[in-house]
Amino acid sequence: MQFVPYLNFDGQCAEAMAFYARLFGGQLVHQMTFADMPPGEGMPPLPESAKNRLMHAHLQVGAQAIMASDTLPAMPGQSAEACGGGGYVKPQGLWVSIGVDSAAEGQRVFDGLAEGGQVTMPYAATFWSPGFGMVTDRFGTPWMVNVATEPPQG
Repeated sequence: MQFVPYLNFDGQCAEAMAFYARLFGGQLVHQMTFADMPPGEGMPPLPESAKNRLMHAHLQVGAQAIMASDTLPAMPGQSAEACGGGGYVKPQGLWVSIGVDSAAEGQRVFDGLAEGGQVTMPYAATFWSPGFGMVTDRFGTPWMVNVATEPPQG
């Protein structure tokens, strides 16, 4: 079993995923815009403003993955559930947790995510880890960066 975070953005998905690919050392293996989507029966017309938004993106980082898309803008006459056309809603009630191997790598990742973002808990040593911090990046995604440690023996 594998759990893959699926992030949503308000028109910045391509920029965010390119940034994450550089920061995490990953590779974008797939990107598709809403304009690339084949027409479907019963689908509402796609507004011009939505055509260049990403319908789906897949970033591979080693054995891990992050997937993402832009939301469709709110469309008159459509319910929030119709094709995701209710507009963007900021993430609530979750954090994407990143485990890194060293305090230095944790600091590098945290600093990258914090650039233009908002720090909730500065990156520092804690009682459970030599490095931990919480930040919401400039794209609105909340992250926790944690240095993985061996569990105590006993």
